[in-house]
Amino acid sequence: MSGPDGPLLRLVKDRRVAFLIVGVINTVVGFAWFALFELSIGRVWGYMATLLFAHVASVLCAFVLYRRFVFRVRGHVWIDLARFESIYLVSLGINALLLPLLVELAGLQPIVAQALIVFVTTIVSYVGHSRFSFRRKKVS
Repeated sequence: MSGPDGPLLRLVKDRRVAFLIVGVINTVVGFAWFALFELSIGRVWGYMATLLFAHVASVLCAFVLYRRFVFRVRGHVWIDLARFESIYLVSLGINALLLPLLVELAGLQPIVAQALIVFVTTIVSYVGHSRFSFRRKKVS
């Protein structure tokens, strides 16, 4: 990766810990987006529409947080965003499969089901972002 470490990395000195800190913040913010959309548009359009709206808002917020505070790379904004979104599309796919199962088959409320799914998608996110989204070729 090129560019200086983000401010959080200068403080904690471990990219995994910085990722975890931002990940917790991002998870709370993303879950808040889901709850907000579920309590508004979800009542009209359903929980799958909630998932899509929350996905867009969460990805944009997460991209800025990770790029600014953890990975601190320069250039390639659109390429990084596309790579970042590709990881989140995997999480969205997992979410789109699990959410109806937990809501329709297990009878959980959408917000409760989403709270359980967050644990799975967090692991996908960490592995994908740390190894793909913000990766840069080593400079010789």
